[in-house]
Formats: sequence, structure tokens, C-alpha cells
Amino acid sequence: MKQAINIRLDKEMLESLDEYAAELDKSRTSLIEKAIEVYFDTLDEMVADKRIDNLKSGKTQAVSLEEVFKKAGISV
Repeated sequence: MKQAINIRLDKEMLESLDEYAAELDKSRTSLIEKAIEVYFDTLDEMVADKRIDNLKSGKTQAVSLEEVFKKAGISV
């Protein structure tokens, strides 16, 4: 189910959005959804990089799957 949100865009950005929408025969919503979807891929990479950096610096530690199962009371 889709849910409505409100956003504010600079006039120039909104004009560009409308130009792309007209050229591609798409709605503003569909273009904004696609843009967010693509940006989420970038955010996933940023989060992964941060997690790797935290592991390398010792801020976090990896836990083996066996240890997770043991703590959860699951025998394999």
C-alpha cells in the first residue's frame, strides 16, 4: 500500500523533474520513487563500508554463526 508524503523541492529541481516526466511520459511520483530506489543502493554500499571500517578498527566484532546458534539455543 502506498502512503502519501509531502516534500519541498527547489523550483529548479521541480522544473527538471517535470521536464523529465514529460519527456519520458512518466509521473513525478514514479520518477521520485525510482530515484529513491537507486539511491538506496548507494546507501546500502555506504552502510556496508561503514560496517567494514568498524570491524577493521575494532569498534565492532564479528560473531560466528555457531556462536549465534549457541546463544539462541539452537543445536545444529
